Amino acid sequence: MKKLLFFIPLTAAAIMYSSLSHAGRDHGWGGGHGHGWGHHRHHHEHYYPQPQINYYPQPQINYYPPPQVNYYPQPQVNYYPQPRVNYYPPQPRYDQRSHQGLAGGVIGSVFGYEIGNGDPVAAGLGAAAGSFLGNGVGGRR
Repeated sequence: MKKLLFFIPLTAAAIMYSSLSHAGRDHGWGGGHGHGWGHHRHHHEHYYPQPQINYYPQPQINYYPPPQVNYYPQPQVNYYPQPRVNYYPPQPRYDQRSHQGLAGGVIGSVFGYEIGNGDPVAAGLGAAAGSFLGNGVGGRR
């Protein structure tokens, strides 16, 4: 606690002294030039020449005009009416299938299977041939 009571006045004195020393540097409290209050100095004992600063002109900025934009008209859109919808499917002209073709396909499949010794390709060929012969070679007209 005693250290705290010692540091508070010490800090206040340091703050006051720093502001007083800053004021004595040709800035303010003395009325212009000099040290302290009211001491005017008319001669410059410690004058340092300021360095010469050469400012170069700013580079010229050239703004180019924006490129020309060509707007083309949109293509014409032609709307055509939709075709009529036929809700009824077209009727088949003639159904060439018959019961005889079905029976011929079954018998041809059995013969093809037996002749081909269980070969499924031979059974399929036999069924196609039997169906073709059962429907009549050209179909019924």
